[in-house]
Amino acid sequence: MIAEFQHWIDQNLSSQKGKTILITGGNSGIGYYAALALAKAGAHVVIAGRNPDKIDQAIKSIVAEGIDGHVEAGIVDLASLESVRQYAAQFVMDHSKLDILINNAGVMMPPEGKTEDGFESQFGVNFLGHFALTGLLFDRLQSTTGSRVVTLSSIAHRGAQIDFDNLRLEKPYDQKREYYQSKLADLLFTLELGRRIDAKGAAVLSVGCHPGFTKTELQRHVDTKILAKMTFMDAWQGTLSTLLAATGPHVAQGDYYGPDGPGELGGFPAIGEIDASALDTAVAKRLWDVGQDVTGIAFP
Repeated sequence: MIAEFQHWIDQNLSSQKGKTILITGGNSGIGYYAALALAKAGAHVVIAGRNPDKIDQAIKSIVAEGIDGHVEAGIVDLASLESVRQYAAQFVMDHSKLDILINNAGVMMPPEGKTEDGFESQFGVNFLGHFALTGLLFDRLQSTTGSRVVTLSSIAHRGAQIDFDNLRLEKPYDQKREYYQSKLADLLFTLELGRRIDAKGAAVLSVGCHPGFTKTELQRHVDTKILAKMTFMDAWQGTLSTLLAATGPHVAQGDYYGPDGPGELGGFPAIGEIDASALDTAVAKRLWDVGQDVTGIAFP
């Protein structure tokens, strides 16, 4: 365990024994370090992803650190709503509770492509796949005392907009524009879910976070010349906002966490800035309707 990471955990992460935590994309980067920290704190952590070999390798690495909890694999492809449905059904069969769902997995500026269901890949994976997973597991969350949904957004949501006429690549592909749109969608989803939970009187927290500039495999499609001009945190430090959102004792509905440094690019976790575009309730409702219509899942 990295010494600085262990120190932060010792100071800020309470025991997670008895909790069941599902992390999408937990085999690498931020998801991996979140899984490691939560498993060391005693949680039963489910690492969900599409590559069994990578997940198995991550689990072996986490177990080798000496954990108090348990780690298991969950195989799901967020680019396929049918895969999400099948996995959620299996999870419900295997687990009677879900304390924390961390919607962490994502793709960033890949080559042009669509999901199995015909949506632009970043919008489809980053938003729609997680919308479906959250909805299908919401009964488990709702029946688990003190449960939370943590969804990762990005500072890239700032200045973005949802183009409802370009969710299926109806327009020429712009990898940056589409990525920004997907991360705005994630934050709109986070806040709208919280509002709907409160309106229903349910006791689930919906919380957002972002990792600032953190070096992970997520940037594998970004021009190396651009990356060379940027300063990144190590993955363990970028994970801290996720861990605070997932476990902090004072987290409230609709909170959004990110690094506390200039521009929220680096630092240690604190309340982050939400762009006005993510506070537009009319856009959030329309986006929710899209998610509901596409997936056929109505919640909360």
